[in-house]
Amino acid sequence: MFSWSPPPPGPLDKLFQYIDAHQDEFVQLPDGQSLPLPPIILAELGNDPKKPTVCLYGHLDVQPALRGDGWLTDPFTLAEVDGKLYGRGTTDNKGPVLAWINAVSAFRALDQDLPVNVKFILEGMEEAGSVGLEELVRKEKDRFFSSVDYIVISDNLWISRRRPALTYGTRGNSYFTVEVKCRDQDFHSGTFGGILHEPMADLVALLGSLVDSSGHILIPGIYDQVAPITAEEIQKYKSIDLDLEEYRNSSQVEKFLFDTKEEILMHLWRYPSLSIHGIEGAFDEPGAKTVIPGCVTGKFSIRLVPHMNVSVVEKQVKQHLEAVFSKRNSSNQMAVSLVMGLQPWVAKTNDSQYLAAKRAIRTVFGVEPDMIQDGSTIPIAVTFQDIIDKSVMMLPLGAVDDGEHAQNEKINRWNYIEGSKLFAAFFLEVARLHASDARNLP
Repeated sequence: MFSWSPPPPGPLDKLFQYIDAHQDEFVQLPDGQSLPLPPIILAELGNDPKKPTVCLYGHLDVQPALRGDGWLTDPFTLAEVDGKLYGRGTTDNKGPVLAWINAVSAFRALDQDLPVNVKFILEGMEEAGSVGLEELVRKEKDRFFSSVDYIVISDNLWISRRRPALTYGTRGNSYFTVEVKCRDQDFHSGTFGGILHEPMADLVALLGSLVDSSGHILIPGIYDQVAPITAEEIQKYKSIDLDLEEYRNSSQVEKFLFDTKEEILMHLWRYPSLSIHGIEGAFDEPGAKTVIPGCVTGKFSIRLVPHMNVSVVEKQVKQHLEAVFSKRNSSNQMAVSLVMGLQPWVAKTNDSQYLAAKRAIRTVFGVEPDMIQDGSTIPIAVTFQDIIDKSVMMLPLGAVDDGEHAQNEKINRWNYIEGSKLFAAFFLEVARLHASDARNLP
């Protein structure tokens, strides 16, 4: 256990002053030029064997966006309103990527020695499933990544508007389709209604058998693998800065399924959830159409938590749906497919870089960070941890209300500029801890 004392004021004071003085420059974007980007960019700065090497992951691609979808400004022209920087990708993920670059550039502009070697892996296909990323990581394991000590991902959000956080876990995801087919063509309901096993009726019954009105998953055995929640975990949830009323209002939800902060957080992070996403092949356009779909496909997913296993969940889902379907005595055909299976990720929070990040947060923000998990799935964390076998940390920058993937996505100028300072402070802290670890080796 290391005792902590603030870093010398000189280097950080000058770095922070530089970032403040150049914040308008950091906010400016390129002048509308289109830059052809390769799917994955690898970059590095420094190769001093005495310094730790920090690898920073980010992505430059974004979700689609149209002004007509409900944006108050052009989604691809940065607009600052009341200290908020609006635009697609501002928080997911170009803003955090630029904040890392700002931190590096501040050291260089002041001719201060960068205390770490820096590597960047920036992809352009994250929103499309990170096509080719795992293959590249495997290929570069013993080359580009061979000298890496720490990997940092800044691609998620705080759970608060003002209190920073460190993320130490994400849920996995098993995405399924269930197809019910009578024939390829649709039917006229006046000609065939009443004499068929209708595929839509079968499918609705199947989807309705998956989860109850309280959010409890009805698939037998699905909770058997879930790791028990410890008293220490519950204490963590109690200390997290989450205003339930503010969270509910910002989510525009009348009522959640649970009433306490601890229950909400546990069901977001530590319990599996099942969501039904849509039905393919059904009539969904405006107006009335008296059609019986001949073939329909339902789509649903289960968010996985430790120690759930994708292959076990797949078997449980198929057995359950086959049992429900057989009881309907339908003449239709049913097929269940696992489209995507991603394991959950959990970090080691006693690693040096988590300690360094906590110290950097205290230096810049003056508070202890919320230690949080993320209910969504970030596959790259598992990829890095399993293939490269190095410490992986998630250091988010954006606030809970940034609206990633939604209309009017934004990042606060405050988060962006103070985040640039945070990243600079992190470089200094991780270098100090790494040197201390090296001295303590036998």
